Parts: sequence; structure tokens; C-alpha cells
Amino acid sequence: MSREVISTPKAPAAVGPYSQAIRVDNLVFTAGQVAIDPQQGKLIEGDVAAQTRQVLTNLSAVLEAAGSSLSQVLKTTVFLKDIHDFAAMNAVYAEFFPQNPPARSAVQVAALPLGALVEIEAVALVE
Repeated sequence: MSREVISTPKAPAAVGPYSQAIRVDNLVFTAGQVAIDPQQGKLIEGDVAAQTRQVLTNLSAVLEAAGSSLSQVLKTTVFLKDIHDFAAMNAVYAEFFPQNPPARSAVQVAALPLGALVEIEAVALVE
């Protein structure tokens, strides 16, 4: 079993003792991504739809650095600050997973880092 730390400047840098992702053999496990613009290093302004778009763009960059992609995602977990934002998040999410979407859990949480409205993590295949 091989374990590789994944890091890319195309996604926000880890701001603590964690990695953007870990690849183990043909699986990649990502850290949760929030809507930080990797160029600015700051949370983007905007509603949950805008933040979801940035989150999934960041997630895509991490997966690509690991040799995977959104089309290879097996499972995601979505953390929402407000479950009432589910429909708006889901509409953007569907754009990024138009066919054969992964398994998914979505939960409301008390708070997210930096006051984010949404955070998403994933497990994906590497082929």
C-alpha cells in the first residue's frame, strides 16, 4: 500500500495540520474544501451557489493533482451552514456531476471555517 500526500497551488493551501488530499493506491481522499479563492487566499463573497461553484472548482483541482477527476468521485459529503440552502447548492452541484453522480451525504452543521456557507469533501478513484 502506497500513501502519497497531494498538494496543488490551484486549490487553497492547507491552513492547519492536514493535507489537501491523500492518495492510497487507486483511491484519493480529499480534505473538505470551502470557497477560498486560491489566488487571493480569502473566502469569496457570495451566496451558497457562488460558494458551491468555488468549492467544486477547488475540489476538482485537488483531484486532478492526485490523478483523478470529478467524474471519478465515488462519494461526497456536503456540510451546509443552513440546510435551507440545500436546493441552491444542489443546483450547482448537478452542473459539476451531470451524469452518474456519486453517492452523497448532506448535513447541516453549526459553523464552518471562515464563516463559509458550504464545505465538500470527496473520495475518488484514480485510474
